[in-house]
Amino acid sequence: MKTKILLLITVFTLIACKRESKISSPESVSVSNLVQYNEQSGNFHLKSSNFTYDFKQNQIPFKKIILLNASMAGYIAELGAENLIIGVSSPEYIYSEKIQSLLKEGKIQNIGNDQKYDVEKIISMKPDAIFTNHIASFDNTYQLLKNNGIQVVFLNEYMEQKPLEKTAYIKLFGKLLGKEEEALTQYHEIEKNYNELKQLALKSKQKPIVLANEMYGDVWYLPGGKTSVARFITDANAEYILKDSNEEKAVTMSFEEVFAKSNGVQFWVNAGNHTSKKEMLTGNPFYGKLEVFNKGKIYGISGKERQSANDFFESGIVRSDLVLKDYIKIFHPELLPDYQLTYMKELQ
Repeated sequence: MKTKILLLITVFTLIACKRESKISSPESVSVSNLVQYNEQSGNFHLKSSNFTYDFKQNQIPFKKIILLNASMAGYIAELGAENLIIGVSSPEYIYSEKIQSLLKEGKIQNIGNDQKYDVEKIISMKPDAIFTNHIASFDNTYQLLKNNGIQVVFLNEYMEQKPLEKTAYIKLFGKLLGKEEEALTQYHEIEKNYNELKQLALKSKQKPIVLANEMYGDVWYLPGGKTSVARFITDANAEYILKDSNEEKAVTMSFEEVFAKSNGVQFWVNAGNHTSKKEMLTGNPFYGKLEVFNKGKIYGISGKERQSANDFFESGIVRSDLVLKDYIKIFHPELLPDYQLTYMKELQ
């Protein structure tokens, strides 16, 4: 009898320990090497680059937010949470029709631009949080906002070089805005699409050589071999001319250096937002010396552009699957015969 009682006590103790372990164990999510978050005892802990945040249970989800970067509007729009935005900077760079409509209705306010934010207006609006990339020269402004009880959340998604990790920021926005279920559904759908498209691209026996970006002044800023652009090209089963580079940032080259590497290039992508090859040549006559300019195909990123706003830098940040689909359509059109380009546009 005594043995049975001891056995029951042991079982109940183990069950209690397991329950306690389950309750106290934080739910950790790693978006990327830059961003991780977890929940513990009702509090939400976020690490973003070198910044950490602790939000109490009653602080989230945020109900009133301000965006200082157009790229972040892509995540909000994908979640259908535009009504939570009360202010944006530089609205002329935002592509979303819904956000533009809310701006016209006065439900979203213009709070200035990265030259000068209207700090007094921001403070008077009493947002729950401001989302922005961290710019060191604005530290005094950020501190002033924090001193007035405003949460300034720094998210440097532009630094992410793996397309699906950049997409994964939607999970964080979903958590902070009370759209967690929608965010997870969207992320998994995009992830599934991306991986299926990557496999589709491998069916092509052709692996064309690709050049990217363009010159600014006397310098050609080519994406490094570990940048998101290079990864997209590789995942689309093409060969990028700097595929052996280990850089996660732009590599600067002169025209002569690019010319020397451009032999055999069949496609030139991300060639700015030019409207024609003639316009490109007017801006830089050297382009005419490139074989790809005369015999290959050139694609700009003006497929979804409206005045100063370009959706490639907005919804394209989230919809990595559609960006990859564009590249596959460009390099291997036979694999996607019925698909029309979303963000890219061929220059004639």
